[in-house]
Amino acid sequence: MSTTSRSDAVAGCRPTEQTPVAVDADTIAGTARDDLRTLVAELTREGYVPAEVTADARFEEDCSLATQREADRLRDLVDAAAFLGANRLTVDVETVECPEKARPALSAVAERAHRDGITLDVDGLALH
Repeated sequence: MSTTSRSDAVAGCRPTEQTPVAVDADTIAGTARDDLRTLVAELTREGYVPAEVTADARFEEDCSLATQREADRLRDLVDAAAFLGANRLTVDVETVECPEKARPALSAVAERAHRDGITLDVDGLALH
């Protein structure tokens, strides 16, 4: 466990000349790690830093398997966001057929995001 207090760690930070950007999930979904590395290198050359990944989610069916597939897709985006160095995944839930199935799935994604150091913001469906 670190002995550095949180305020000391923040006090040691300083702004950079890079501009934070949001990466659309459609541009990185299913992208191999080497391609993500290339993306980060290109962004860095242009003076950008990936700060956020944005995604749309659709829970269109009252089906546990379909809900699981969508949650798995979002977990993959959590992994990609962490690999890129982004600290946030913002999900806009566009369609929810069965909130009773979608909420626990999104809560599980939120737990995974937390473990990976990613903040999950969900718009369109309250998790509680």
